[in-house]
Amino acid sequence: MKKLIIALASALMIFSLASCGKKTSGKVWIVATDTVFRPFEYTNENNEFVGIDVDILAAVAEDQGFKYELQSLGWDAGVAAVQVGQADALIAGATIKQSRIDSGWIFSDGYYNATQTFVVAADSSISKYEDLKGKNVAVKNGTAGADFANSLKDKYGFTVTVFEDSPTMYQDVILGNSAACCEDTPIMADNIKSAGLKLKIPAGMESEGAPYGFAIMNKDRQELLDMFNKGLANIRENGKYQAILDKYLK
Repeated sequence: MKKLIIALASALMIFSLASCGKKTSGKVWIVATDTVFRPFEYTNENNEFVGIDVDILAAVAEDQGFKYELQSLGWDAGVAAVQVGQADALIAGATIKQSRIDSGWIFSDGYYNATQTFVVAADSSISKYEDLKGKNVAVKNGTAGADFANSLKDKYGFTVTVFEDSPTMYQDVILGNSAACCEDTPIMADNIKSAGLKLKIPAGMESEGAPYGFAIMNKDRQELLDMFNKGLANIRENGKYQAILDKYLK
């Protein structure tokens, strides 16, 4: 019995010290993101994780004085991590749309307005939606690009195949398995240029566009969302936001 009491007392002391340490170090928010969504999040030639989302989050955190850990999980895993509480928020080029809000996503103010576009092989003759009839279009799971393609498939008579990441989707078009893919325009333009992909963007095959948002999926994380919005407004005003966009998009 004496040994049991000593063991319980030791465990209580360890828990107490851990709790004190947590209070002293401050809250560290866990933010999930994608892995290959250039120029918003990707690994550069120095094996550093960089991009527009990465830099905006860093600038906002510095402005608001909060600590965070950015976890590069991929799109599906990142969304799942926030949904089950393993991460506090997501920043991954997530388009603000009603279907996500209806399913529990809570978005920040928009931080970048993006269109979605169809993309075809460099030697393809496809130049309009009608040319996709009877063909297949590759999309990335759960994205605005997938929504855009699905909204047109019945009207123009094409099928859709879903992939979990962008690079695999691009390769499906390059290899000729799909006639086109549908992706956010700035992402596609950057990848074609930086990676020398044998793809092209036909004129006039893009959506009207919608904003990207930082997202939480639990109201208990509202403090983080509020700080993001305040910080975003501040970096827009002081010029840091535009400097970040110029760094990656010019």
